[in-house]
Amino acid sequence: MFTKDIDVNACKNKHVNTSESVHLGILLAIVGGFLDAYTFVCRGGVFANAETGNIVLVGVEVTKGNFRGALMAFLPILAFIIGVIVAERIKEFEFCIVVVDSHRAILIIEMLVLFIIGFIPTTIPDIFVTTTISFVSSVQISSFRKLVDSPYSTTMCTGNLRSASQAAYMAFRKKDNTYTMKSIRYCIIIISFLVGACLGGVSTLKIGVKSVWISVIVLSCAIVLFTIDEIRFKE
Repeated sequence: MFTKDIDVNACKNKHVNTSESVHLGILLAIVGGFLDAYTFVCRGGVFANAETGNIVLVGVEVTKGNFRGALMAFLPILAFIIGVIVAERIKEFEFCIVVVDSHRAILIIEMLVLFIIGFIPTTIPDIFVTTTISFVSSVQISSFRKLVDSPYSTTMCTGNLRSASQAAYMAFRKKDNTYTMKSIRYCIIIISFLVGACLGGVSTLKIGVKSVWISVIVLSCAIVLFTIDEIRFKE
């Protein structure tokens, strides 16, 4: 599927894959920020998308001799790895016409998993939820890795912030509109992530565990975007 985006090389419209469009990136970044806020507020005070922190935590717990704690920190990492493998396997699989393509299949899987999470009460150990969300995060980050012509992430901001800063500097240094547009796109994704985090924090405080269903609604909008772009491209 295709959508229209800004051609940073020629400063005119061109067709790009919907899976690489800014429109989809905005929706996925909102979900990424939302899920981090959700797990922090009501699922154990952790950021389920931050595997770097979990790796550090494994090391800390091992040095303290707390191997059970190290195992608990390792489980989300393992779920992340499994998610990457699942995402790659889905890309190789040929789906029936109802699903059409792997990207929409992945979004549907995310929606189903997050919908189920909304039914899990806080009496269940948080590790089960955070591990599951780590899986969802890895599936998303492995499936949507390109923003028009540049690599990016929809579930974390460190790399995006570096790329935005680098592109902004190059735009200033070389007076090149290519870098200007690239920096703007990265900034849009970062702001979208922040909006998602704010939405996740506020809604989770007010609604509780079922607020995760808001992210399901956002993902459904992403599927609608794929469908709309497919119809437009065929026309």
